[in-house]
Amino acid sequence: MGESNQPYYWTTSTEQDTDQNLYSTDVNQFSVQTPELTNNSITASFSSNGSPTSLQDSHSFQPEPYHSPDYTYTSQITKSGLEDNVDDLHLRLSEIQAILESDHDFAESYDVSSSWGVCDTHNVIPSNDEYQMMEKAVSRGDLKEGLFICAKAVAENKTLTAEGLISMLRPLVSVGGEPTERVAAYIMEGLVARLSSSGSVICKSLKCKEPTGAELFSYMMLLYEACPYFKFGHLSANGAIAEAIKNEDRIHIIDFQIAQGGQWMTLIQALAARPGGPPRLRITGMDDSRNAFARGGGLNIVGQRLAKLAESCKMPFEFHGIPVSVSDIQIQHLRVQPGEALVVNCALVLHHLPDETVHPQNHRDRVIRLIKSLSPKVVTLVEQEANVNTAKFFDRFQEAFSYYSAMFESIDATLKRDHKERINVEQHCLAGEIVNILACEGGEREERHELLSTWRSRFTKAGFTPYPLSSYVNATIKTLLENYCDKYRLEERDGALFLGWMNRALVSSSAWQ
Repeated sequence: MGESNQPYYWTTSTEQDTDQNLYSTDVNQFSVQTPELTNNSITASFSSNGSPTSLQDSHSFQPEPYHSPDYTYTSQITKSGLEDNVDDLHLRLSEIQAILESDHDFAESYDVSSSWGVCDTHNVIPSNDEYQMMEKAVSRGDLKEGLFICAKAVAENKTLTAEGLISMLRPLVSVGGEPTERVAAYIMEGLVARLSSSGSVICKSLKCKEPTGAELFSYMMLLYEACPYFKFGHLSANGAIAEAIKNEDRIHIIDFQIAQGGQWMTLIQALAARPGGPPRLRITGMDDSRNAFARGGGLNIVGQRLAKLAESCKMPFEFHGIPVSVSDIQIQHLRVQPGEALVVNCALVLHHLPDETVHPQNHRDRVIRLIKSLSPKVVTLVEQEANVNTAKFFDRFQEAFSYYSAMFESIDATLKRDHKERINVEQHCLAGEIVNILACEGGEREERHELLSTWRSRFTKAGFTPYPLSSYVNATIKTLLENYCDKYRLEERDGALFLGWMNRALVSSSAWQ
C-alpha cells in the first residue's frame, strides 16, 4: 500500500466528456448535499495515524473474541509474561481476596515474590477496600464507577490490583450492548494494554487483522453517514472558503488530509457556476496510509476523480498529490505560486502532530507557523473538541470516557443495536483511538486532541487572527441537522462553531487569516 515519494500531478482541459453528473447539486446550497454511498463517495475518520477520520488514522482494532455469538467481551491482551496463564491469574486473585477477608496478617506472611515473580508488594497485594468498592459497583451495575475504580488503580501503578478489578468488572461490558457497555469494553482493553506496557505493540500487531480496503471503506462511509460530524466539518470549512475566494480567479487549495477528496466536489461545482465563468483551480492534497488503504490506492485516484468532475464543469484544474507525512512537510513541497489566492484546509489532522511536550522540534506549532508564512487568504481548522494531549493519565481517562460515551450514544441514534455492521464500524473506526489514548505515551501516542481554546492560542501566537464564519454557514448546518436526531446541538461561540451530542461538544470548526 506504499506510495512513491514523488509528487503526483493531474491536470485537466475543459473538453472531455462529463461524469454523468454523479455529484450534481444546487450550487446555491452546495454545502448541504453529500455524495451517494458509492465507491466515489468520500469519508473522513476520527482515526489517528494509520489514520477516522476520521473521522483520523486510528489503528484497526479487532480482537477475535468480539465475534462470539452473544457478543460477550473478553480480552486476549494480558500482562506481559502471563499471557498463557490468565485464567490461573484470575483464580489466584480470587483466592488472595478470600484470604484477605479472613486473615488480616496475610500481607505480611504471603511470599508474593515467589508466587508471582515480582518484587513490588505495593503493586501486587490487592486492596480489600478497592475490591469492596468494585463489588458494590458491580452489584449496582454501575459501569462508570467501576471503570473509574479500575483507572485509579492503573494510575497508581497497582498492576495486579487493577487486573483483578478489571476481571471483576468484565461481565458488565459487551461490544453488542448499550453505548456505555460498548465504550467500557474498548476502554478496558486500553487499560489492560497500558498495564502490560504493550499499547504500541498491540496497535501495530492488530494491523494484520484489518479488514480489506473495501470493507474498511464501507465502515468509514457508514460512520460518515450515520453521524453529521464529518459533514459538519466539510460544510463549515467550505462555507468559509467560498466566502474568502468569491472574487478570485486563481485559487490554490492545500488540503492536509484530503482522504477521498469528497469535500471539494460540491465546491468545484459551485465555483464552476459563477456568472463570470469558473476560476482556475489547483488542489494540493496530502494523506495517510490508512485512507490510501481504504480507497484502494494512492493519491492519483483522488486526482483522477476530481479532474473528471472539473472537466465536466469545464473548469481549468490541476491536482498535486504529496505522499508525505504532515510532520515532515516542508514549504518546498507545496509549490505555492505568485498570484494565487491560497487556501489551507486542516480537517481532523493537526492533533496527530507532536508538540513541544513530545518532540523537540514541536511539529504542531512548526506546521502552523509554516502555514502562516504562506500568507493564505483563509485557513480552516476542524478538530475533535477534547483535551487529551498533555493531560495526566487519570484526567485523560475521564475525558476519553466522556467524549466516546457521547460519540457512541450518537451512533445509537442511527445505527440500531441489531445493525449487523455497527460493531465493525466502532471497532475499526473508533476503538483504536481509545486504545491509543489510554495505552500509549510519548511519540507512540498519536491521538492528541486539544480544545479549541488551546488551538486558538497556538494560532494566535503564530500571527493568525480569527475569520468569523458567516451566518449562511450556520444556517446551512442547521439544515443538515434536520436530517438527524434532535439531540445534536450546534453552538456558535466567538466566531467558531461547535457540534455536539446533548451537553457534550464533540467537534469544533473555526477559520483563520
